[in-house]
Amino acid sequence: MNDLFARSRRFTLLDGVLLVLLIGAAVYVVHRITVQLHYDWNWAAIPQFLFRRDEATGLWVANYLTHGLLTTVRLSLWSGVLALCLGLVLALARTGRNLYGRLVARTAIELLRNLPPLVTIFLGYFFLADQLIPLFNLNVAVAEAEPSVRRLIGALVAPPEQVSAFAAAALTLAVIESTYVAEILRAGIESVGRPQWEAGLALGLTRRQCLRYVILPQAFDRVLPPLAGQMISLIKDSAIVSVISIQELTYQGTQLMASTSMTIEVWLTIAVLYFLLTFPCSLVVDRLGRRRRSA
Repeated sequence: MNDLFARSRRFTLLDGVLLVLLIGAAVYVVHRITVQLHYDWNWAAIPQFLFRRDEATGLWVANYLTHGLLTTVRLSLWSGVLALCLGLVLALARTGRNLYGRLVARTAIELLRNLPPLVTIFLGYFFLADQLIPLFNLNVAVAEAEPSVRRLIGALVAPPEQVSAFAAAALTLAVIESTYVAEILRAGIESVGRPQWEAGLALGLTRRQCLRYVILPQAFDRVLPPLAGQMISLIKDSAIVSVISIQELTYQGTQLMASTSMTIEVWLTIAVLYFLLTFPCSLVVDRLGRRRRSA
């Protein structure tokens, strides 16, 4: 098996031909843009949108695109944690004994999975931002907090004046992603054989203890690669919240493109930043998959 895998990783003549064709296609596209569209490339201006020199301190600090990238990371992390929690609840309801719980969970999953994410974002955001989030007075609580607390919130969540909007966007995105997480976890739970349940019950465990100590650890181990893949999709799906003015990477790119007219440079830079964010995660998922197959 290892020899077969090693042979499959070798660089072949076909790989070389495909690489040459890919490079040729890229050169042709650049030539067409430059000559046919008379596009004036300005790559030298891009670094200043990543970092800028602070006039007061003389230090290099994050600028528009880097701020957007950090917001994307924070949004993805918080949404991912919430999606895992909500998805686990839905998966347990889908596989539980309570008929009402199964009906509610399946209805929620089927409804959210069959709605366009953009529609769900608008519905969830305007409901949460206008009705639910204001009940907690997040902006007021943050404004009245100690300076150190506000700095911590700004580093871990969002700028203090944007906390409510960020919370609404993160929760809405988490609800959307939780439906996919729920189906992944449900498949993992149902893949654990009935004898595992019977063995746990025979040892005197309750159904809840059996689920916690016997079933869920095996289920999570089996679905870890697809679950990690869904978290990568969450990073990419977070771009959709740019339509509700959350200042993540795509939103910052849109604003920067409108003010500089450097369409191609800006969007290629954003594509590279997303790639740098998701590709290491893809390598981790691939490693998990190989470990699972070799086990």
